[in-house]
Amino acid sequence: MSIKRPRWIVWVLLLLWLIPQHNGIQAQDTPLSIAEQVNNLTLEQKVAQMMIVSIFGPAVNEPAAAMIRTWQPGAIVLLPSNLENPAQITRLTNEIQTITLENGTIPAFITVDQEGGIIARLDEGFTDWPVPSLLTATGNTDLAYAFGQALATELRAVGINMNLAPVADLQSEIDNPVIGRRAFGDDPVQVSPIVASVIAGMQDTNVLATAKHFPGHGATTVDSHLELPVLPFTAEELFNRELLPFTTAIENASVGAIMMSHIHFPTFDPDEALPASLSQNIVTGLLRNRIGYDGIILTDALDMDAIDTVYSPEESVIRAIQAGNDMVLVGAHTIPSVHISVMQALVEAVRAGTIPESQIDASVTRILQAKAEMNVLNWQPLDDATANERINTEAHSTLIQQMFTEGTTIAQDTNSLLPLSANSLVIYPGTRPSLDDICERPGVTKLSVNLNPTPDDIQRASIAARSVDTVVYFTQNVTENLQQATLVENLPLDRTVVVALWSPFDYFDLPVMSTYVVVYSPFLVAHTPVCDILHGDAPALGTLSVDFSRPLP
Repeated sequence: MSIKRPRWIVWVLLLLWLIPQHNGIQAQDTPLSIAEQVNNLTLEQKVAQMMIVSIFGPAVNEPAAAMIRTWQPGAIVLLPSNLENPAQITRLTNEIQTITLENGTIPAFITVDQEGGIIARLDEGFTDWPVPSLLTATGNTDLAYAFGQALATELRAVGINMNLAPVADLQSEIDNPVIGRRAFGDDPVQVSPIVASVIAGMQDTNVLATAKHFPGHGATTVDSHLELPVLPFTAEELFNRELLPFTTAIENASVGAIMMSHIHFPTFDPDEALPASLSQNIVTGLLRNRIGYDGIILTDALDMDAIDTVYSPEESVIRAIQAGNDMVLVGAHTIPSVHISVMQALVEAVRAGTIPESQIDASVTRILQAKAEMNVLNWQPLDDATANERINTEAHSTLIQQMFTEGTTIAQDTNSLLPLSANSLVIYPGTRPSLDDICERPGVTKLSVNLNPTPDDIQRASIAARSVDTVVYFTQNVTENLQQATLVENLPLDRTVVVALWSPFDYFDLPVMSTYVVVYSPFLVAHTPVCDILHGDAPALGTLSVDFSRPLP
């Protein structure tokens, strides 16, 4: 049966149908371009996009929430105080994004220092990775790419979409107090393709990578957390060595962000002791113009003593933006009121004409473009109850096994002691009892000693070494256990194989022995590959990825 409607209702229904077809529904369903999004932001919102701020504690407290609600900062860095376990981190990132989106329109970059090896902020429930120099020793770019993917998978699993890694600095100075074993290695030709592959793996898994610390922190002997290092390199010297991992990351992996170092390069700023992070000649002149990088440039933390002993937070932020940085990492130990103060100071500097708004727009465009490319703009909350399943550490353990299988390195074998003869002695620290079983072979004698050997340990090892053809001694961080060097001195050096379980640089604390094997990281899964190599059951595939300053014999 048909229903007869009054004529005026028909006309109203017709108008209601026509109006949204003409405008409303189409406008809501059509995403805004990056340019339109930038144009829709207030100056305060644009300035806030350029800030990487920190908060305290495992949940968003009220001062932090008020700062996020009012300003909607573009990025938040998570620090050890923020991080407990996967479920808690997921709840925290959900909370940050929810507060941001309830009061603004653009989800935040949530970032962390997850380099793998020595610097790994995500601990409980996440994969414990070996140091990067092991990966370089493999020479396997496919494995490096898979490592980057795995890192990103674990970050994305808990709502983190930007990584302040990898380190692109070279291990140029053995006494470097900042970089050390965080570096991928010493040789730029060997390191560069591995770093680029890690970046590609991360970014293909929707986590923005950050190559750091431009133009290179590896040659310093001073900690920029404490004072301003000075490196007198010329531009040509930088391009020939320190810059190669960065330029390769730009050209081969389109790295999304580059972090500036707090190091003074007098070649570029002869009249003022400016750190690279505040130097227009380096940020804009070298990186942006000469190298042609068009991604995000950001500072290292501005509360490091190389900066905050000279400049106030407001001064350092304004100088950083004037130099050409797109984002500033305000500092790990900065309270919300200081974050608000520096954002307000930057707004006032733009309004006063000290910084052109067109420069702010260019930076915000880069930031939003990167967020679009990493699928940050389409943020959806994650289920904290299933965070462990998304991380999937079990799948990533096979990558670690492959790293040790392909990366364990025979650094030298002067007297061709490898593979071992049947009549051999294996000396190992008692803290690593698995070596007793894993290195078991017919004719092999094993001796357990203290991590820092006692005089009795040294005497027993010296006596036992007299009746065998070859001696193997597993060292572990000799610089902190110097009696290990005394034990080696009491062995027949021409018949001794030293296996450095922890640091390749045990070499410098030991007498020159015949054979030196490098494992790079003291992982249990490293024991089988190295014992197989010692006994000839598997080849040593690794290529030494660090430099020994004194020539190998």
